[in-house]
Amino acid sequence: MLITIEEARDTLRLDGADNDIIIIPLLEAIPSYLEATTGRTWDDTPVHPLAATVTKFLLQLWYDPQGQESERLKKTIDNLLTALTAIGRAL
Repeated sequence: MLITIEEARDTLRLDGADNDIIIIPLLEAIPSYLEATTGRTWDDTPVHPLAATVTKFLLQLWYDPQGQESERLKKTIDNLLTALTAIGRAL
């Protein structure tokens, strides 16, 4: 995983482990999604800061896809994925 479950809960502003059954599969899916969209794996140690950031935004969108911020999140994610793709080519 690119971020810890604690970071995921903080990102989603959740207390406790009640929603971990939903959060963990989302976190597990994000590395494959990033590889498919950027053409590179991002689970190096340490995790690239931009990969961790886009992970948090993806988590927010996927956790609550109908939220009032979903359109803003989609645009932000698209821009971050573009930047991450460029970084991946340079590495």
